[in-house]
Amino acid sequence: DEEFDELCFEFGLELDEITSEKDIISKEKGEEKAKGASDTVLYKIDVPANRYDLLCLEGLVRGLQVFKERINLPRYEKIIPAQGEGQRLIITEETVQVRPHAVAAVLRNITFTKERYDSFIDLQEKLHQNICRRRALVAIGTHDLDTISGPFTFTAKAPSEIKFKPLNQSQEYTASQIMDLYRTDSHLRHYLHLIENKPLYPVIYDSNGVVLSMPPIINGDHTKISVNTRNVFIECTGTDITKAKIVLDIIVTMFSEYCEKPFSVEAAEVVYPNGKTHIYPELAYRKEKVKPELINKKVGISETPSSLAKLLTRMCLKSHVIGNGNNIEIEIPPTRADIIHACDIVEDAAIAYGYNNIQMTIPKTYTIANQLPLNKLTELLRLDLAAAGFTEALTFALCSQEDIADKLGMDISATKAVRIANPKTAEFQVARTTLLPGLLKTIAANRKMPLPLKLFEVSDIVVKDPDTDVGARNYRHFCAVYYNKSPGFEIIHGLLDRVMQLLEVPPKEENGYTIKATEGSAFFPGRCAEIFAKGQSVGKLGVLHPDVITKFELTMPCSALEINIEPFV
Repeated sequence: DEEFDELCFEFGLELDEITSEKDIISKEKGEEKAKGASDTVLYKIDVPANRYDLLCLEGLVRGLQVFKERINLPRYEKIIPAQGEGQRLIITEETVQVRPHAVAAVLRNITFTKERYDSFIDLQEKLHQNICRRRALVAIGTHDLDTISGPFTFTAKAPSEIKFKPLNQSQEYTASQIMDLYRTDSHLRHYLHLIENKPLYPVIYDSNGVVLSMPPIINGDHTKISVNTRNVFIECTGTDITKAKIVLDIIVTMFSEYCEKPFSVEAAEVVYPNGKTHIYPELAYRKEKVKPELINKKVGISETPSSLAKLLTRMCLKSHVIGNGNNIEIEIPPTRADIIHACDIVEDAAIAYGYNNIQMTIPKTYTIANQLPLNKLTELLRLDLAAAGFTEALTFALCSQEDIADKLGMDISATKAVRIANPKTAEFQVARTTLLPGLLKTIAANRKMPLPLKLFEVSDIVVKDPDTDVGARNYRHFCAVYYNKSPGFEIIHGLLDRVMQLLEVPPKEENGYTIKATEGSAFFPGRCAEIFAKGQSVGKLGVLHPDVITKFELTMPCSALEINIEPFV
């Protein structure tokens, strides 16, 4: 176990834990439920999200064997059948609205066992969750080719016109009934929304009108594969052609190992609505050149070009030195869609060299770190505000629209609030534009505490700003509230004077601060003032309006102060 843990680490993976089904169930549900579960040892391995080729046992073992130099990297080849004998998938123009892309391939004379079959199904599931973005970008269908006859048609029809027997069901349903059937299914209900509201549903037929699948929801029962299946027809449909190609390449390269002629895949022809044809899988090998000194410099090692080429070959990137050792030519196999740029190759060289073997050095540049001035000011302020008898609160940066608008007597459009596109809860719909609601909610949650309640917070607020590259801007605000039987305006006013004293801003017109009477929707009429400092308005203080207090479920008067502290940095 320790050796395997070490090997995983060297290969850039992490052996998360060594466990068994029994252990997992007893941890989650207690000893009772775990009775009768399997004791077989399971290795839980963490794989980086970009290495789709390691998501199944076949790929992982192959990768580790090549890494240990026990086997050479297999050469994947596609066999193009004689004219008219291969499988064809014809895409009709109706699919454009729902899922425009499809790719296909065939695994001929494959031999499954229980383990291989389980791994095959499991890989599809992992790809669905990962690169396929929960089937939104790509959906995979695998079918027993001997139960159907090509050419196949990928089209889209009205839900009422599609009728077939879904996988593992006993009777036929129309597409609309299938949707209702799976609405309660714990696994499939998460995918229904992908096509539910579309006028047409995607569907794949064979030449006799047998339904292979209704992507991305369910396959037909007629074509289901089993341990005894010998020829597998694989189709991937999706909204992203690049991802569909990668998914197809991964599945066929992982499982072509079990074909009669190992690592060979039978190609299929895809016919597009415009009449053009394309042969899939692409299984494209491509060459890249990287200079050895670049690898050495980026990683911080000094290896010879030939040893770097050997390191890369161990990472499934077959490499050799060309041009008097000036360059390394690297062949990138179809399994490695994650190699996009030279830096990906450098990273693999570093993994093969071993992160632990890279010598630690002191950096050539000395830099002296400093605290960000704004944060330094924030820290100093927090200390002195606490010394003034106020208690610090830390509240959520997100809140509901009501909190920052309706409850403060404002319109949401006037707040310039940044909205969350698909909020999980009503409590977190927008980013806060003021700290006041957070403090009032904190008081509401602490009404049992003895009065007076004196709270403050120094944190960021967010407002829309079209002039910034991200379209929004943060401001560091300071807010304090005083909640008691009487409003205590003088206490909040006194706190303002103390803060200005600490910031060394004198109470005068020039180069100082002044307060002027104003009106604010959240404040009591005639009890609100605007604070001017450094020639600009920095905030407001005043007694809160009774409506605001009741909307936050409070019962006593309350005064508040909120200023932007950035001008004082």
